[in-house]
Amino acid sequence: MAEETQKTRLGVDVGGTFTDVVLLTDENDLVTAKVPSTADQSVGVVDGIEKACAEAGVDPAEVDAFTHAMTVSVNALLEEDGAKTALVTTEGFRDVLEIGRQARPDLYDLDATKPAPLVPRRRRFEVDERATVEGVEREVDPAEVRAVADRIRDDGAESVAVSLLHAYAHPENERRVAETLRDELDVPVSASHETLAEFREFERTSTTAVDAYVTPPIRDYVGRLVDRADDLGLPVPRIMQANGGIAAAETVRNHAVTTVMSGPAAGVVGAASAVGDAAGADPADEGEDDDSSHRGLVTFDMGGTSSDVSLVRDGEAERTTSAEINDRPVKTPMVDVNTVGAGGGSVAWVDDGGALRVGPRSAGAEPGPACYGRGGTDPTVTDANVVLGYIGESTALGGELSLDAEAARDALSGLADEADLDGPVEAARGVYRIANANMTRAIRAITVERGHDPRRFALVAFGGAGPMHAAALADDLDVDTVVVPRACGVLSAYGLLSADEKHDAVKTLRTPVADLDDGVVADAFDSLADDVLADCSDPEAASVERAMDLRYVGQSFELTVPVSLPFDPEAVTAAFHDAHESAYGYRMDDAVELVNVRATAVVERDPVDVRYEGGTDPQKDTREANFGGEYHDTPVYVRERVPLGTTLSGPAVFEGDESTVVVPPAWDAEVDERGTLVLTRGGDGK
Repeated sequence: MAEETQKTRLGVDVGGTFTDVVLLTDENDLVTAKVPSTADQSVGVVDGIEKACAEAGVDPAEVDAFTHAMTVSVNALLEEDGAKTALVTTEGFRDVLEIGRQARPDLYDLDATKPAPLVPRRRRFEVDERATVEGVEREVDPAEVRAVADRIRDDGAESVAVSLLHAYAHPENERRVAETLRDELDVPVSASHETLAEFREFERTSTTAVDAYVTPPIRDYVGRLVDRADDLGLPVPRIMQANGGIAAAETVRNHAVTTVMSGPAAGVVGAASAVGDAAGADPADEGEDDDSSHRGLVTFDMGGTSSDVSLVRDGEAERTTSAEINDRPVKTPMVDVNTVGAGGGSVAWVDDGGALRVGPRSAGAEPGPACYGRGGTDPTVTDANVVLGYIGESTALGGELSLDAEAARDALSGLADEADLDGPVEAARGVYRIANANMTRAIRAITVERGHDPRRFALVAFGGAGPMHAAALADDLDVDTVVVPRACGVLSAYGLLSADEKHDAVKTLRTPVADLDDGVVADAFDSLADDVLADCSDPEAASVERAMDLRYVGQSFELTVPVSLPFDPEAVTAAFHDAHESAYGYRMDDAVELVNVRATAVVERDPVDVRYEGGTDPQKDTREANFGGEYHDTPVYVRERVPLGTTLSGPAVFEGDESTVVVPPAWDAEVDERGTLVLTRGGDGK
């Protein structure tokens, strides 16, 4: 583990509605802040930092480490407002982005359409060259590339993607094209052999196009952020990547695609680090029948715009190397997160058939839900929580934002009239249940649909709205334990305080495992190790993890299996058989084929372990809250004043500056030494 020299650490995560800040002082005091996100995210970041530092009595110049997660790249993809991008490819392959795969978005919809490519056809250019998996057959003509550069310049492109046929195996031509374009043009150039050295033409071209599309926005934003940090005397920020690890600002400026799921990844890392053994998790008990322990964690992050769910097993977040964002393939290592458009700001509406719906449209931060009192009139999930009594009229969101409960009731009354429901309370209950159903489906997608029994996992709830809904979701899933970390409202920012540094590299090497030569394997891993270590802040402190993507010969998908050196083909084959049986329920006698080799460099940081002291006189008041259609007198507690070791039975509400925890009837809550609330279900939990 690298020596952690930082004393005062700062983590900032930008969400769709709020920007979250966590400051850990050199005296181990934890200070949090939540401010509205801004159009230029760096403005909200500075606002939040100044607020947290003022509360802690810390000069920003005293901060030793600043780590940041943001939504710039994913917003560019979702809102389709990234850079004006050009694509240079092999002659005859101009339309790869449009042809894609034969799979239809909806099998039975004859009118189903695929999303428009990020690069329109008029900005896709061909060059006469050819490489195969055996080598370069026809070299590219530099004069032709310069002519293409003139056309790109005349078109006003802001970024260029280069993806030539089989450049993952023999990048010589692609390297020449990229170098020439960089000499001729004053715009970023993304080359596929640098972005994704894997076979499969469509996915490689799509990922390279995504990298080019988001590079200018990322470079602009990170540049502004670095300047604003310098103005405050802060250190240069390190950026959370989609793989759950941080990297230097300059590194992500040159590999922008790695930031596409920056914020959600930080949340999963925060959940894994903050919970520890609070849930009684024992990942090693996969084959045992003892229901008193858990196989891992289901992380549930409900913010203002969306909800993100993921799995943590063996203390590590589940990762994937293939995902789609806005229906576009992005193949880069990332924390495996399932996202649904259900957040506190999700708008409730009635469809043409008279059915009540929730999301995916969000009221955002401006004007926000009706209860924010900023001019919003649409009913949202947050308004429903106010009407049901889960959020009180005197609650100040973020410690500052006062709520307009009457505006929330008016918004829900209008929805009730439109949906033919009996008043605002029934409308609020409907909104709450539908939002929960949407989130339950997302959790089932990463558990039941992948062969995992959710009852064997603990549910970790965080985000501004997650702890209000978590127990209800647990009831629907028959989960008996809900864990709410102390910094739950800003857990993504909390996770940034101790996130490890990580860098990934991959290379296709398609060969039957039985035919692999030890020297070839060693050389491939050595080359990848050199690549990932070159990006590390401290290569001497880094460890290198190695893995192979394997499949049965004839399959079109792979599983990633860890590998150690010296290479043992029999051990690797046996590990793949086990992994395949675990994932799909069976194993085969067919030969196993290597597809890709992977390397990940990790520089570990010291974990954050903030002890909780609690307080006295925690009960704030009592209010009426609706559970199961009936109102209950519900005690309301100030979370930071609840004494260590306290056990309370629901119904109860725990209020904090950044989030509210709802404990329904038939649930108990206990406060552990970290300030974590561990909710357990009693009776039938209904």
